[in-house]
Amino acid sequence: MEARHQAVSTKEAPIPRAPLSQAIIHPNGMIFCSGALGQDPTTHRIVEGPIGDRTKQALKNLSAVLEAANSSLEHVIKVNIFMTSMSDISAVNQVYERFFVWNPLPARTCVAVKELPNATDIEIEAVAYP
Repeated sequence: MEARHQAVSTKEAPIPRAPLSQAIIHPNGMIFCSGALGQDPTTHRIVEGPIGDRTKQALKNLSAVLEAANSSLEHVIKVNIFMTSMSDISAVNQVYERFFVWNPLPARTCVAVKELPNATDIEIEAVAYP
């Protein structure tokens, strides 16, 4: 039986320890990225410091996954951001605006959640095209 979709994997972003793929490429070419944490891909540790530092690392991790899928942040059409406190939205936006600098900007949703994996405070997922 032929595969209906393809998994994406790169060592340039943290390799998941949970049962999931870093991203999936649908047969129509759309790329669905799993949530990226502000985690160093080498040490697997969550980046310390303010939330902006973890936001930057999460976006770098997403970028690496998209590059492994022959895409880029410029091809992102939808972003979902999960945060443990909406009071951090300004700091997150300051970093986000440095990564997404073209128009039109991706559609985006920000959701406050009780907790996230590895006791972090932000997780970012995206949908892109090739």
